[in-house]
Amino acid sequence: MYLPEYYEFCCRVKMIAGHDALEKIPEALAQLHAGRPLIITDKGVSGAGLVDTVVDAIKDGVDIGAMADDVPQDSSLKVVNHLADVYRDNKCDSIIAVGGGSVMDTAKGVNIVVSENADDLMKFSGAGALKRALRPLIVIPTTSGTGSEVTLVAVVKDHERHLKMAFASYFLLPNVAILDSRMTLTLPPAITASTAMDAMAHAVEAYTGLAKNPMSDANAIAAISLISNNLLNVLKNPSDREGRLALANGATLAGAAFSNSMVGVVHALGHATGSMCGVPHGVCMSILLPYGLEYNMRKNAHFTGELLLPLAGAEVYVSTPKHLRAEGAIAYIRKMNQDIHNATDGRHARFLEEVKDRDGKRMVPREKLEAIAGAALDDGSIFYNPEECDYEDFLMIIRAAWEGAPLDRTLIKGV
Repeated sequence: MYLPEYYEFCCRVKMIAGHDALEKIPEALAQLHAGRPLIITDKGVSGAGLVDTVVDAIKDGVDIGAMADDVPQDSSLKVVNHLADVYRDNKCDSIIAVGGGSVMDTAKGVNIVVSENADDLMKFSGAGALKRALRPLIVIPTTSGTGSEVTLVAVVKDHERHLKMAFASYFLLPNVAILDSRMTLTLPPAITASTAMDAMAHAVEAYTGLAKNPMSDANAIAAISLISNNLLNVLKNPSDREGRLALANGATLAGAAFSNSMVGVVHALGHATGSMCGVPHGVCMSILLPYGLEYNMRKNAHFTGELLLPLAGAEVYVSTPKHLRAEGAIAYIRKMNQDIHNATDGRHARFLEEVKDRDGKRMVPREKLEAIAGAALDDGSIFYNPEECDYEDFLMIIRAAWEGAPLDRTLIKGV
């Protein structure tokens, strides 16, 4: 087991997981001395009936103060400040967030404003601005990918200035996270796949990065195993509640892992690609993950090789010579992407050239690859990557991922 000379690990979110976990919310609120929540969600979640499921589960034990479903896809500074007014006007004493990463980030932002009795979230941007505990926050993920339910970060977009503002504090960790299989049963196959592979990338980069530690390793390995063993089964049988709950647990474990040991080149390039071309984050992660692992092979092939066990199982791991296990792990992730592509009738892209918008238009033009490589240089994720990167390295990776070509590791320079 790898043991660094020093590390820190924190995940103090209470987890409530199960097929009927929603019914535990009244008790959880009572333990937090709260009982009049503002429910925050988005129109997609409410339109799918998921908020109704939550309300039905808690209506006999909770006095719902207000509900708001106007959270946009990328969150919004204006919406955060507006929802803080809704919270106050309805004399709420807590927040329940029902949704994906944007909803949870928005709820965290609202919690800052109401807890600090402020009028503008921007007064608390950056790290370390919060000095005390916030109001009770319960989060209910409706995708199995972001891990936001156990992260200390919120990202809120200022649409007027076209900026994404980051907020970081241990006080942003939710009090309770509810993992209930009912919340993801209606998730379409392509989104199920991309969000699960987002979680896979979190876990893999957490396990292979520079800030790895025994606690993050344990969470990462468990996450990889749960996702690898259940994703394809769920795609074939979307009503598989056991599989859905397994993916939800995998995403949360991956969130706990990467929020303590960070990520690397896959996320640096993924953030740049998503920002410049509008590609969903999970799609970027699934495509870029094997290329990031290949790029880092010179520095951490031994850790990558260890991933073959949770990915493929003991029989494959034992039968694969030790010096070939890293290549085997990368090949297995590529095979997962191909199997997902087949299971979703081609809607899950295997490389960036295949990524299309709803009108069938290519989302990542080849002529934008140089700009993506340049943007990735400024991403903080790269500080924890095992292999140092320069512009030419980023460009080599993104070009290979665009066309689905093998990565020529002999060209890696580092810095």
